[in-house]
Amino acid sequence: MDLKHLRYFVAVADARSVGKAAMQLHMAQPPLSVHIRNLEAQLGTALFRRGSRGMELTDAGGALYSRAKEALALAQDGFEAARAVAAGRRGRLTVGYMFALGYAVLPRLVPELRRTLPGVDIQFVEMSASTYEVLINEFKVTAGLCMPPLQRSGIATVTVGKQPLLLAMPARSPLARHKVVPMAKLQGMTLVGLPGTKVENGADTSFIGSLLRRNNITMHIIQRVETVHSALALVLAGEGFSIVPACAAIGSPPGISFRPLEDDGGGMEVAVCWRRDLDNPLIKPFITAVQAAMAWPDTLTRSVRK
Repeated sequence: MDLKHLRYFVAVADARSVGKAAMQLHMAQPPLSVHIRNLEAQLGTALFRRGSRGMELTDAGGALYSRAKEALALAQDGFEAARAVAAGRRGRLTVGYMFALGYAVLPRLVPELRRTLPGVDIQFVEMSASTYEVLINEFKVTAGLCMPPLQRSGIATVTVGKQPLLLAMPARSPLARHKVVPMAKLQGMTLVGLPGTKVENGADTSFIGSLLRRNNITMHIIQRVETVHSALALVLAGEGFSIVPACAAIGSPPGISFRPLEDDGGGMEVAVCWRRDLDNPLIKPFITAVQAAMAWPDTLTRSVRK
């Protein structure tokens, strides 16, 4: 028995006539009669009897009718759900985001996603430097908002913005008197390392490590931390300086000053990253929503010069 048999059965029951049902189904009457007889043979009971008002349901037919209508409605709902998911109107979107981007992006991104994807179940997962690759690779997030982008084979990335780099320091530091800190002033200073730091053959190959090398700057890395929040806590404790993306200044504790660097290498890229083999129609509208949310306010850099 399949949905076609149930659809034919319901059509005859609603029309009370094989002929009228055949017209509604755009088919000839004899094949429809054969389908009804085959259905009755499968069930081992009559489903219709001839009455004064045409084809009337037997008790067995009545029992089947309500359940057949429900089955057809559920099947139709399933078909519509599949079409909606394929079109990106429904489904589940699990968004991963780096800790540092939380305050800066989510207040803009969440309303934008709710507006543009109203029928989609959206969940948010925090990611760190040590977890974002695993979360994306193991499909625990649909797409991640990464900084810097995850550069791996099998990972697709779309750059959605850049964050200028700032020097985070205790407010009492003499460098806080500068509006813009020359890179040469960092020579020999103590650095609290940021997430994403990699060491190969003794060389720091992270974005910040490469920036320092390009400017011939050597800083003593006192500690490497998992998140910018940890870095700022150590800066506040007087452990050293940290080079952070500008978004890290939003919601930072009092007692820390932030200053732009004279040469920040163009800033740190922010990208949407996902498994290249993930065929999910929600990724494209998600990227569009992120791009709309990544319109950084002009006052950001000025507001962090405390």
